[in-house]
Amino acid sequence: MVFKRLLGSLGVGGPTVDTVLDPGPVHPGGPLTGQVHLRGGTADFEIEQITLELVARVEDEHGDEEREGVVLFDRFTVGGGFRLAEGEHRSLPFTAHLPWETPITELYGQPLGIILGVRTGLSVAGAKDKGDLDQLTVAPLPAQEAVLEALGQLGFGFKSADLELGHVGGTGQRLPFYQEIELTPAPQYAHALNELEVTFLANPGGMDVVLEADKRGGLFSSGEDALTLFTVGHEGVEHRDWNAEVDAWISRLVERRAAYGSYGSHDSYGSHGSYGAHGSYGHGEHAGHGYSHDGHHDGGRRSGPSTAAVVGGVAAGVAVGVVGGMVAAEVVDEIGDAFEDEEDED
Repeated sequence: MVFKRLLGSLGVGGPTVDTVLDPGPVHPGGPLTGQVHLRGGTADFEIEQITLELVARVEDEHGDEEREGVVLFDRFTVGGGFRLAEGEHRSLPFTAHLPWETPITELYGQPLGIILGVRTGLSVAGAKDKGDLDQLTVAPLPAQEAVLEALGQLGFGFKSADLELGHVGGTGQRLPFYQEIELTPAPQYAHALNELEVTFLANPGGMDVVLEADKRGGLFSSGEDALTLFTVGHEGVEHRDWNAEVDAWISRLVERRAAYGSYGSHDSYGSHGSYGAHGSYGHGEHAGHGYSHDGHHDGGRRSGPSTAAVVGGVAAGVAVGVVGGMVAAEVVDEIGDAFEDEEDED
């Protein structure tokens, strides 16, 4: 996905930037490679800095109110400090590593409805422009794929996926948002669950898998949410029985809630936006797929930001304060329009 954008801050005759990402999906924690193509304008320009910014469309919900915005969640400098001559063409290859918590946008080549982008920024002679924007496709890590495959084999169906502004308590989460993959319950758990939500929080040493399930309300009781966290490693994915392990996780979640009650109310974990069609997923039989968790934790909580951190309808460049230890988020607002422009050009 490539499209050009004139550097409006420099006016007619300024240089243009065109970033081309290498083909194929990338992975959380993996390299992002490509080239930045520059074309000189009608005069020489001093190129001070070229940056790549990762942006994501994120939801924020408080009670019945839902807002959307675009959050900048990482930035890389890939060049600068040179003169671009009048009419000159120059290409700069780059390699940058994605954050380990980068959300996945597809599974087996099928989009999940998550929108991520790579925005190219150019600083020229004291003026800055946001440059062009390219859609970013992220495939799951082997362990993430194995968990989702096991859930599909167990009978859970894909419902939707979204990004929620906030923090999952009890984890080492770094980004200012987390991904929720919402699943319809497998038949054997339909009596106990309305929905299962899966969140992956990867890091160089492994990955937290957060499972959240809502409780079916009875005639005299209301449904509530509970979540459980399991920690897994990146190694040995192909040597473990994923179906058995994931089934044990779900059984543990259901049994603990039945024995001890729910861990908190729905509002304790944040609201859950959804979009996308209902359907099932899976990728055939994977005999020998296996997995055992390195540890587990119960009773974690998800928390949203303060009202001041709400995204949606805010101007580009507004900083969003987040809880200590997480990356500060910058809210921007042009990603949706940029992707719509791209479709128009196609």
